[in-house]
Amino acid sequence: MAKRERVMRMSVEQPLWRALTAYRVLTMLYAVGLFATAYDEFVRPWVAVAYYAVLCGWTLATLPRVANAARCTKRFLAADLTIAVTGILLTTVADAHERVQAGGPTLPSIWTAGSVLAFAIKGGWRWAALASSLVAVANLAERGSPARDTVHNVILVCIASVAIGYVVEVARASERTLARALEIEAATRERERLARDIHDSVLQVLAMVQRRGAVIGGEAAELGRMAGEQEAALRTLVSGGLVPVSRVSEDAAEGALVRAVEEEPEPGGPVDLRALLAPYAGALVSLAEPGAPVPLAPAAAREVAAAVGAALDNVRRHAGEDARAWILVEDEPDEVIVTVRDDGPGIPEGRLVQAEGEGRLGVALSIRGRLRDLGGSAELISVPGQGTEVELKVPKDVSDTRGKAEQR
Repeated sequence: MAKRERVMRMSVEQPLWRALTAYRVLTMLYAVGLFATAYDEFVRPWVAVAYYAVLCGWTLATLPRVANAARCTKRFLAADLTIAVTGILLTTVADAHERVQAGGPTLPSIWTAGSVLAFAIKGGWRWAALASSLVAVANLAERGSPARDTVHNVILVCIASVAIGYVVEVARASERTLARALEIEAATRERERLARDIHDSVLQVLAMVQRRGAVIGGEAAELGRMAGEQEAALRTLVSGGLVPVSRVSEDAAEGALVRAVEEEPEPGGPVDLRALLAPYAGALVSLAEPGAPVPLAPAAAREVAAAVGAALDNVRRHAGEDARAWILVEDEPDEVIVTVRDDGPGIPEGRLVQAEGEGRLGVALSIRGRLRDLGGSAELISVPGQGTEVELKVPKDVSDTRGKAEQR
């Protein structure tokens, strides 16, 4: 089955940059509109006209600068805040003294908040506190005294910017945590898949070499001992494994980045599960199946067949070479049920938990893990002295089941 690398990016701050872009344009138009409606009241309107020409040109020319965090550099932020503070201080030159004292709007008006918010989104609450403090000093200098409405506006801008900066910092930390969790999940699923394959092949061969070497003795016993050591080391490796460190994108605005390897679905239609289970039938294994085909997706059918093979391996290993087993295949409307039953001595209570703690993951990974990855389930019923029964259930539409699980 082909594999592909899936890249997931998570960025909660990118919408904030888009909102800031729109805010800067709209507040620029608002400031110009305020000036146009009160043009006759300005004592030096040409100063205001010159300032608004610079403000409009700067706002439109720097729209790409507020598109993401990478382009919004420290130099840009400093220049942007300088234009806002300059506009506040020029208000006393362009506007009438009576209007200034009466609480009239400054030349940049609420456009100034956009500069402070850029600091907040870029650098967090500390940068926002610094920018809002500079704006507060400029407003107090423009009025000449701490009037109530001026203090009110300054405090409002300060609180809003600091709050947004803090939210951005928390969001960035959450993105990194989520990226780490998603990558751990992807690594765990891949490790379990490798563990199943290794358990079905290498570990079983090493265990057989160990047992046979102990029986034969001599040099074979030494070979068996070495095989046992390698089996133990390999079990530790596949049950522990390494989890890669989560990544962040080169562009901070794109947020956290997770790379996961996924298997591509194979082309072609479903396969008949009966054909994959037929080789397991023999003198000691009876197969009961429906008369009609049992269609399943290729990957799902292979995983179910492998789980059945793992169950039969457990029968031979724990119930003896002469133990009989029965495979029953049931084709239900929404799912396929495969039951594997034997006439062995059964499994003592607590043995499965003990085996899993020892790193023997035959049932946990080769059987239950496979069905869990398909959105199905595996139930094991064993009564000492009465044999063991393993019931495997897998939905027919595996892709839909996976999609619903991801939505949850």
